[in-house]
Amino acid sequence: MAEEITGRARVQTDAAARGIAVEIVARPAAESLEAAATLLGIDPARLVKTLVVKRHDGSFLFALVPGDRQISWSKLRTVVGVNKLRMPEAALAFEATGFERGTITPLGSSTSWPVFADERIVGQRIGMGAGEPGFSAFVDADNLIAGFDATVADITD
Repeated sequence: MAEEITGRARVQTDAAARGIAVEIVARPAAESLEAAATLLGIDPARLVKTLVVKRHDGSFLFALVPGDRQISWSKLRTVVGVNKLRMPEAALAFEATGFERGTITPLGSSTSWPVFADERIVGQRIGMGAGEPGFSAFVDADNLIAGFDATVADITD
């Protein structure tokens, strides 16, 4: 019987393949993004949410949103060039990525969906999901953007 590969291992393997240095740190469970940022000793703006977004055609994309901001649906639709986008149910997000909500990251996702990064993360060292509960991944946002050939734009309010 094959040993199950952890979410963290998937993140590290994908990051290495893309030439992205990643530091994964353990952290206690947190009730909110703000609490997680406090536990990690960083500003909430540096803790980036990876949101799985469903397109009308059934495909998905990742939106990287600073923790102190919200996704702007109108701005994201304009950048993507579509009229309809939505957040999928948790089960569908898991099916699309192989990660549970709260642990999602483009790194190690079961499918490599396009990445759209809010312009405010450029030039920052950011924390994000690490593929499994109780861990956070730290990466240089510019390296992450380059590794995914991400589209950088103003996609938040």
